[in-house]
Amino acid sequence: MLTVDFIDEEGYTSGSEQDEINRLLNFAYEELESGSNAEISVSFVDNEAIREINHQYRNKDQVTDVISFAMEDDEFNLIHEEAPRTLGDIIISTGRAKEQAEDYGHSYRRELLFLSLHGFLHLLGYDHMEEADEREMNRLQDEILENFGVSRDE
Repeated sequence: MLTVDFIDEEGYTSGSEQDEINRLLNFAYEELESGSNAEISVSFVDNEAIREINHQYRNKDQVTDVISFAMEDDEFNLIHEEAPRTLGDIIISTGRAKEQAEDYGHSYRRELLFLSLHGFLHLLGYDHMEEADEREMNRLQDEILENFGVSRDE
C-alpha cells in the first residue's frame, strides 16, 4: 500500500482530485512495486513557486510542470524492514498543468493525473534522459493511465 500525503495550502486542488490521484498512484504502485508499504508526498503550487524550486534545486530559472525529489534510503529500509519505504516528494504546478491541458487539447483532469504519475515514476527510478528510457517511461505512463481508465482523448 502507498500512503500519499497531500500538501495544498492554497487550495489549488479539490478533495476529489486528490482522491483520484491517490487511487491512481496506489494503482501504479501495485502494478510496478507490489509488496512493501511506501509513502510519498504530493504538493500543489503555483507557477512562481515551482519556478523558484526549479531555480534553487535544478539551477533552471523557469516554470516547469512537475519536479520529483527521490528520498528512498536503502540503508534505513534494510535496518527497519517493517517501516514503509519513503519514496520522496512530488511538486506539481497546477497553473502549468492547466496551461498544458489547453495546449495539448485534453482535460485538466488528464494532465493532473499524468503529471502525478510522471513524478511518481521518477520516484521509482524511471527517467527519460536516454531515448530508450524515455520510450519505456512513456509506454508505462500510457499503459497505466489506460488501465486506470484515463484516455488520451479526454
